[in-house]
Amino acid sequence: MQILIKCARFIERSFAYWILAFALTGFIFPEIFIGLKGYVNYLLGMIMFTMGLTLKLSDFNGIIKQPKQVAIGVLGQFIIMPLVALGLTQIFNLDPMLTIGILLVGCCPGGTASNVITFIAKGDLALSVTITSVTTLLAPIATPFLLQIITNENIDIQFFSMMKSIVNIMLIPIILGSTIRMIFGNKKLDTLTPILPLFSVAGIVLIVAIIVGLNQLKIKEVGFILMILIVLHNSLGFLIGYYLAKYTGLNLAQRKTIAIEVGMQNSGLAASLALAYFSPLAAVPGALFSVWHNISGSIFATIFNHYEQKNKS
Repeated sequence: MQILIKCARFIERSFAYWILAFALTGFIFPEIFIGLKGYVNYLLGMIMFTMGLTLKLSDFNGIIKQPKQVAIGVLGQFIIMPLVALGLTQIFNLDPMLTIGILLVGCCPGGTASNVITFIAKGDLALSVTITSVTTLLAPIATPFLLQIITNENIDIQFFSMMKSIVNIMLIPIILGSTIRMIFGNKKLDTLTPILPLFSVAGIVLIVAIIVGLNQLKIKEVGFILMILIVLHNSLGFLIGYYLAKYTGLNLAQRKTIAIEVGMQNSGLAASLALAYFSPLAAVPGALFSVWHNISGSIFATIFNHYEQKNKS
C-alpha cells in the first residue's frame, strides 16, 4: 500500500509532464488511441467517481463559512470564462467547430486539478474544494444554458439532452462515490484517498491522448493559432480572477484560489460533450486546454511561492 501511495504522490506532482507526454504520444502514434474513442465518457465518469469518494459534507462548510468568497468564485467561473472565450473567438478566425470547442471550455465548471494547484500555490484549499464542488453540481444546468446564450442561434445546443449527459457523466458518479463514502465511513475511505490520483490522472491523460489522436491532422494545420488562443483564455482567467478577488477585498490566499478556480476548467467534460454533440474537431480545444492549464497552473503556483518567499526574506 505504501508503494502505491508513493507512486500516486509522484504521479500527482508530475501530472503536467504525464499529460504532455500522453498528448505527444497521441499525436505521434494516433492509431493507438483512436479505437478508444467510445471510452471517453466512461473515463470521465471514473474521474468524477474518484472525486465523489473524496467528498465529505464538511467540504461544503465553506458555503456557510465563506459565502462571499464562494459566490465570487462561482460567479467568476461562469461569467468570466464564457465571456473571455466569446471575445477571443470573435478576434480569431477559426473553424466553426473549433470555435464551439473554445466556447464549450469556457462554459464548463472548474476542474479537479485546480484543487491540487491551489494546494501547491498555498491558497485556500477548503475554498477551492467548495467552489469546484458547487460549480460541478451546477454544471448540468449552467453549462448548456451558458453555451446556448453565447453561441449563434443557428447552432443546435440540445439543451436537455446535454443536461442529461452531464448528469450521467458527472453527477451520478459523484453521488455514487459520495454514497460509498457515507456507507463505509470517512476513516476507511481515507486510507484509499492517497491512491485515487492514480485513477484520475490515468483518466485525464487517456482522454487527452484520444482526442489528440483523433485530430492529429487538424492539429498540424491549426495547432499553433489554437494554442495561442488557449493560452490567452487561460491566462486571462487567472488574471481577471485574481483582480476580481483583490478588488472585492479577499486576502492573498483567497485571491490565488479564485484565480486558479476561474482559470482552470473541467476541459475533460468539454471534450466529452464536444464528441457527443458536435464533432471530434470540437473536442480539440478541451484536450489542448487540459495539457496547457496543468502546465500553466504549476507555473502560476511556482511564481507565487517564489514571490512570497522573496517578500519574507
